[in-house]
Amino acid sequence: TNGTDSKVSKMVPTSNSKPARLYVKGTILGYKRGRRNTYHNTNLIKIDGVEDKEGGNFYHGKKIAYIYKAQGNKFRVVWGKVTRNHGSNGVVRAKFSTNLSPTTMGSPVRIMLYPSAI
Repeated sequence: TNGTDSKVSKMVPTSNSKPARLYVKGTILGYKRGRRNTYHNTNLIKIDGVEDKEGGNFYHGKKIAYIYKAQGNKFRVVWGKVTRNHGSNGVVRAKFSTNLSPTTMGSPVRIMLYPSAI
């Protein structure tokens, strides 16, 4: 009627479209540590596809979910947050709501793409 109808495109989901994944996969490397001291309240996380410091900067403040199976058929989640980079190779430091057990080292985590600043 007023000419704007032709410009509006309707998004129709196709039958083979998949839902968008709102997280990036990562791996728990271990605790932050020095030669003698270990800091159990800070974990080192390797994010898939991040190989440099600039790539790690994007994930500062993002939420992290460590998901594990509990007894029965239940899943539990420990939430954390990326705090800063660790070195120059794309590894980041993260703090979780409760300290992660040593058995979690090498386990997968999900780095959520929120909260987003863009």
